[in-house]
Amino acid sequence: MYDYIKGIITDNESGYIVIDAGGVGYKVFTGNPYDFKENEEYKVYLYQYVKEDEISLYGFKSKEERELFLRLISVKGVGCRMALPMFASSTPAGIIDAIEKENILYLKKFPKIGDKVARQIILDLKGKLVSKGDEYNRNLDELVEALKSLGYKTSDINKVTKHINSNDDIEVQIKEALKLLLK
Repeated sequence: MYDYIKGIITDNESGYIVIDAGGVGYKVFTGNPYDFKENEEYKVYLYQYVKEDEISLYGFKSKEERELFLRLISVKGVGCRMALPMFASSTPAGIIDAIEKENILYLKKFPKIGDKVARQIILDLKGKLVSKGDEYNRNLDELVEALKSLGYKTSDINKVTKHINSNDDIEVQIKEALKLLLK
């Protein structure tokens, strides 16, 4: 099983990219191959699909995307070729939000996903998808509100929040932000 591959994108076609790693070109199916620029180096997180008549690699820009993909293909009736296009026109946060809010219409906009499959996705995954991005946004929102209450402008706050570790406690985040704001 592969975890990731790091190399130069040599080709991006409709539905896949070719990544040169160590002189070998790997064909990797991805939701939006045009997110990857040719002749640039990328680290692509992989899922290897093995079936009696097929071995395929599916690639993602982040571990979170790959994790969501794995959760989606664990749903009865959802395969790799059905789950992958979801990443072409949406973000992981958008997909998770639709599942958590039981937004069947949002899920049905994706190719090959009808009412029955959308309901199955919600039934199987609602409440089981914790997005690190959501946790980060909650911490960031709390920090921004604290700094606003201290009288700082939003423009100044936005400049320093990108330098703050979202895993720290809010007290540590505030102290760090204040240090940066006072410089």
